[in-house]
Amino acid sequence: MIPLIKSIIMALLIGSLFGDRPYVVVLGIAQDGGAPHAGCEKSCCIELWESGKKEKVSSIGIVNPLTKQSWLFDATPDFPSQYRILTENHNTELVGIFLTHAHMGHYIGLLHLGREVMGKKNVPVYVMSRMKRFLETNGPWNQLVTLKNINLKLIENNKDIKIGEQLFIEPFLVPHRDEYSETAAYEITGKNKKALFIPDIDKWEKWEKNLIELVQEFDYLLLDATFYDSKEINRDISEIPHPLVSETISLLNNLSTMDKSKVYFIHMNHTNMMLDPKSNLSKYVTSKGFNIARLGLKLDL
Repeated sequence: MIPLIKSIIMALLIGSLFGDRPYVVVLGIAQDGGAPHAGCEKSCCIELWESGKKEKVSSIGIVNPLTKQSWLFDATPDFPSQYRILTENHNTELVGIFLTHAHMGHYIGLLHLGREVMGKKNVPVYVMSRMKRFLETNGPWNQLVTLKNINLKLIENNKDIKIGEQLFIEPFLVPHRDEYSETAAYEITGKNKKALFIPDIDKWEKWEKNLIELVQEFDYLLLDATFYDSKEINRDISEIPHPLVSETISLLNNLSTMDKSKVYFIHMNHTNMMLDPKSNLSKYVTSKGFNIARLGLKLDL
């Protein structure tokens, strides 16, 4: 009974804060491997190993309290707990999953929908054309399709999908390492506000869109923050050319305080000390006027 009481209390608290307005909720903030990271015994992970704490892999949800429906963006390795957050803590039914691309931390949670675990039927999974083909033609993913655990819904670049009254999702392509699929980001538009979700992208200069203009257009921007700078890892950074947070801050530095406050950094590698809200780096980033996404953050639409 105690978990049920907790769920009811959580739902009442959320309702009192947001009423019937849809909102975005952050379900995870770490890069694909999570934190602590497999094989890492450095200071960035050792305390997490010892304490048993962890950061979930980057994901967001959309919650519509009026219809008690929710949608998940990316099916991560932390799918079980993220699914539970949406269905129990937010008192909703998961009615759709939007995938960004075929890098491991963004889709492998789909396996939990299969007959070995939940045995779900016809869960709508929204994908662009290459991602659809990847899931249909490669095992074990194609088994989810043939057994009708998932129902692949083809979405197109810059064509919006209505998911509720005055609630729309629009996918658009972004440059990234597209070995197996294209990479999608998402515009989420509600009655009053709109958000931009870009957990993975290559350098900003590789994209035809202007980030400064986008910050001024949107109310919230959840942006790729995989690495703060190039000194974090002993690998060729050109192989994983994410925009460094230091570069993003420099690019947006001349914006107004109000515009900077729209930015929420997400998808942080285990080496990125922004994962730790008490770190000097987190304090520095927020002192510059930007935000760092944290588990449970809610942004009303």
